[in-house]
Amino acid sequence: MAETSLNATAAALLGLLHDGPMTGGQLMAEAERRLGAYWTMTRSQVYRELPVLAERGYLTLGKPGPRSSQPYKITAKGKKEFGKWLTEPAGRDQVRNPVVLRTAFSSLMPKAEKQDMYTEAVTYHNTALNEVREAAREAKKSGDESTATALEFAVGYHKAVLAWLKTAG
Repeated sequence: MAETSLNATAAALLGLLHDGPMTGGQLMAEAERRLGAYWTMTRSQVYRELPVLAERGYLTLGKPGPRSSQPYKITAKGKKEFGKWLTEPAGRDQVRNPVVLRTAFSSLMPKAEKQDMYTEAVTYHNTALNEVREAAREAKKSGDESTATALEFAVGYHKAVLAWLKTAG
């Protein structure tokens, strides 16, 4: 498969725009409706990507509103708020899987490219599964139970993706 300069957020926006023109707010709503179960985008990501996509010629925008560009630096108050955030509950998981995202738009892909995507994903996840299993064994052997436990999550993740790929391909 050919590489592209698009990041996943930009690609998702372009995929959604296949349905017709949408404002940033409409894109946010459509992304939540169609992709939210496995892919999330923030409003800031959407509004950051839209002008980049227009600049690259990948889409056209209507008349833009006033936009100012300014650098940001975290303040002491910002650091304090961040510290508070670190101690709050983490919230729900955010699943972002590029193969699942592309599958959502796979009706727009040639069949051979879709199969290549799944084949590459199976190869990747099998390799990653073997690597993470070995890393978990090594962590257990060295007595690092926290790392071993975290690695077991990755083992489960790769197993789950591989099981899904059997049904998707």
